[in-house]
Amino acid sequence: MSTSAGWDRPRTSLYTDHYELTMLQAALHSGAAHRESVFEAFARRLPDGRRYGIVGGTGRLLEGIADFRFGDTEIDFLRRTKVVNEETLDYLAGFSFSGDIWGYAEGEAYFPNSPILIVESTFAEACILETYILSILNHDSAIASAASRMITAAGNRPCVEMGSRRTQEESAVSAARAAIIAGFDSTSNLEAGLRYGLKTVGTAAHSFTLVHDTEQEAFEAQIASMGAGTALLVDTYDVEAGVRTAVELAGDKLGAVRLDSGDLVAQAQWVRQLLDDLGNERTRIIVTSDLDEFAIAALQSAPVDSYGVGTSLVTGSGAPTASLVYKLVSRTDDDGDFVSVAKAAKNKASMGGRKYALRKLNERGTATQEIVGIGHRPDDDGNDRPLLQQFVKNGELLPGWTGAEGVLRARKRHAETMKELPAVVNRLQRGEAAIPTIYEEN
Repeated sequence: MSTSAGWDRPRTSLYTDHYELTMLQAALHSGAAHRESVFEAFARRLPDGRRYGIVGGTGRLLEGIADFRFGDTEIDFLRRTKVVNEETLDYLAGFSFSGDIWGYAEGEAYFPNSPILIVESTFAEACILETYILSILNHDSAIASAASRMITAAGNRPCVEMGSRRTQEESAVSAARAAIIAGFDSTSNLEAGLRYGLKTVGTAAHSFTLVHDTEQEAFEAQIASMGAGTALLVDTYDVEAGVRTAVELAGDKLGAVRLDSGDLVAQAQWVRQLLDDLGNERTRIIVTSDLDEFAIAALQSAPVDSYGVGTSLVTGSGAPTASLVYKLVSRTDDDGDFVSVAKAAKNKASMGGRKYALRKLNERGTATQEIVGIGHRPDDDGNDRPLLQQFVKNGELLPGWTGAEGVLRARKRHAETMKELPAVVNRLQRGEAAIPTIYEEN
């Protein structure tokens, strides 16, 4: 499988669970490893009270599958620790995914039981990708879904992702990427900027003010270094004094003031009035301080120009995982014919069979149903939209889904899918999925 990207990526084959490889060993022993199979990633339900989810991480996943190989280091580790036998090690040494992968485009909305990702390959190939697929899609979809709700709450005001210090370093990069896909304007994370061509922003923290003898000296240094158009953090000591000092030093060219504490609604209102009274009508107000979609919605009436969001974003705003599962839904029998298979547990039942998905639209172009055909493609009324895209064909990555190009494509898809969904998705109140998922069987 081939791909290209602008940074050196590690092998990803050991980002997996021990039992994926022991399953492989047993399947090689029984012969089932080589059965053609279909696996599907989906969510049985949305996070409590949410009305939709957003697919995130597909581009990262495809990049990682290209590097899902077992080199000398990985093979030596598995042999030394006796994870699997020599037959299995021989198989892994030559592993390269050779199947097909389909799925919802990154940035697309999904609902309960939407077939977000479909892997068609031998059981062996699909099985050992399970943990890697779920770890990426669960994390990135959770962040993209939270980010989408925040963007909805923000309206036309831009949001900045700034949660790197609240999560693990690699999670910070993927969270920044997922936030941009869902409509965030920029990120504070430089590694995300390097890998995916994202816009990065940032100025100074409270420590910069505190390391100087006075707030005035700190502001003078920042303005001298970054220009009058910079954003000054004005709440280290006294907000009113900070605003007045900022205006005195930068004049009406002051780019922005940032508020990071207190009653942000009331504070933004009187700071706006103060700036206007001082002749700084064009100086923007940026607010931060543990914002989530609900806090952003509460600030709609306040004269705020942009939001900086950290902890709530990178933790999924209360839903840190998308709760996606990855299940075998079809496989060949001894005669080579495909048969549907599914787990039958009452509280974790799944629907067998290869799926095809269509979003049914009304005459106004508004989504009304998610139609999932089992073993066949649902009928299109003429204005409906097929949802499954092919990402990998015979082990070769199809162009346009990864790197900076993939991020831009996913960002566009998110904007388009949100326009298509019913207006109920704009509500932050708890509710059922915005549209129902309907199964169609042959």
